[in-house]
Amino acid sequence: MVDAITDQNFEEETSTGVVLTDFWATWCGPCKMQSPVIDQLAEERQDVRFTKMDVDQNQETAKNLGIMAIPTLIIKKDGQIVDRLTGYTPKAKLSQILDQYTD
Repeated sequence: MVDAITDQNFEEETSTGVVLTDFWATWCGPCKMQSPVIDQLAEERQDVRFTKMDVDQNQETAKNLGIMAIPTLIIKKDGQIVDRLTGYTPKAKLSQILDQYTD
């Protein structure tokens, strides 16, 4: 399952373990391609928490993180940003990247 998060709970929701946050918008074509990939990985992987944030409704976090293009995927481990991917990322590549941060 992919949890929708907001500016108000971003820090709390991404503070422990490995968490991938998909920054997206409803009007974004590449975001619509990325979303099913995130959904599939969320079903397959129990070692990563998957979240998403609509940048139109939650502009503060996107601004604070310097997100200028979407989709942007931010990977945090124990509250620290360890990776950032901008643009569509295929499932196999994304899974390989996540493997670097999980035990």
